[in-house]
Amino acid sequence: MEPGLAKIAIVGRPNVGKSTLFNRLVGRKLAIVDDTPGVTRDRREGDASVGDLRFVAVDTPGLEDAPAGALEGRMRAQSEAAIAEATAIIFVIDARAGLTSLDRSFATLARASGKPVLLLGNKAESSAADPGLTEAWELGLGEPIAFSAEHGQGLAELFTALEPIIAAHEAAADSEEEIDWDDPRKPLRVAIVGRPNAGKSTLANRLIGKDRLLTGPEAGITRDSISVELRWQGPDRDWPIKLFDTAGMRKKAKVQSKLEKMSVFDALRAVRFAEVVVLLIDAETPFEKQDLQIADFALREGRALVIGVNKWDLVEDKNAEAPRLKEMAARLLPQAPDAPLVFLSGLTGRSVEKLMPAVTKVYVDWNARIKTPDLNRWLQDAIARHPPPAVSGQRIKLRYIAQVKTRPPTFVAKCTRAEDVPESYKRYLVNSLRAAFDLPAVPIRLLLERPENPFADKD
Repeated sequence: MEPGLAKIAIVGRPNVGKSTLFNRLVGRKLAIVDDTPGVTRDRREGDASVGDLRFVAVDTPGLEDAPAGALEGRMRAQSEAAIAEATAIIFVIDARAGLTSLDRSFATLARASGKPVLLLGNKAESSAADPGLTEAWELGLGEPIAFSAEHGQGLAELFTALEPIIAAHEAAADSEEEIDWDDPRKPLRVAIVGRPNAGKSTLANRLIGKDRLLTGPEAGITRDSISVELRWQGPDRDWPIKLFDTAGMRKKAKVQSKLEKMSVFDALRAVRFAEVVVLLIDAETPFEKQDLQIADFALREGRALVIGVNKWDLVEDKNAEAPRLKEMAARLLPQAPDAPLVFLSGLTGRSVEKLMPAVTKVYVDWNARIKTPDLNRWLQDAIARHPPPAVSGQRIKLRYIAQVKTRPPTFVAKCTRAEDVPESYKRYLVNSLRAAFDLPAVPIRLLLERPENPFADKD
């Protein structure tokens, strides 16, 4: 998100179309949308626009009357936090359904915030919405905007209502002393992934230092992949981090509902978008099959990997368990031997400070570029230690290697009979390359190609 933009919070009771409106404003299907009430549970931000107006839209959970400790009550607290941080509020009602007691109750909350409030009557694509739009005047929020988030109707009226609010925000921002936000480095994108109830949201809250994300004992609270920003002061530089908290991913056979399938798809998309993936596993049930499948997916996508062993405070014999888990990781994840394991507790904060050093280290490795002369010296040494096997009585010759890209490090070696090189020998080369250039936790791609024949096009 670009700093300094106005924040517009989209609020209302469940199932009035807030996430559909959010997707319409940001121009992408970022938020999961379903007919089931209460799909959105955390607040989600995205760069939005209406015409030439640019702002940050904030999707929020549906407002419900519930005790503070209940899941619905904690969801309401997320919406209230979004209102407190917002420049203005878009209060959404279902124009076809008319006003409900919840609409009236939360309209009072919106007015009490002291923020500008725009009343938007959604689902107004037909005349069936007219009575609801008339009734909406009773909320005391001014004239309702007839809108259809599904079809994009009413955008011109929304532009007219937003324009003075955003202009006033920009004028106030221009008059303030400039804040220190001139760092040109792109934020490091980190996705926290794992099985349900591994403690991903709790860890994310601990990292950013506040209860930004909804947590609780119930499995599967997080549904959307939510991004939050933080800055981590490393020993040699200040790192801007964009952290993605994702939905828990169960075994594919157990994922039956449409809603959970969308949540898992959103989590997989966050992995593809990330640069470093933190696989969070439960110290009491470590390295289950689903953990390994998630790690394999991240590595196949070319992401750098860090393994966070959460709930470490519950392990009694830590001195015996730590070496055992390291051995399991090396044995079960040969694609990333020596991937860093960070033993921590998101709940108590134990050793959480060790996570970001591991993340930034693998990120540097992920961007590693190795000089061609160094690579070819390594290749000759590797061949001398272990020559490639002969195939059908004919020797395989490896003659030259070069790095062709980073993120992840990718190498091409010129090789006779490239298609006949055994997978075991390719693994030897990759593991030797890892050891020689200290690249333990990132996927390495080694491509073998036949050398070009300089006389192929000659008569």
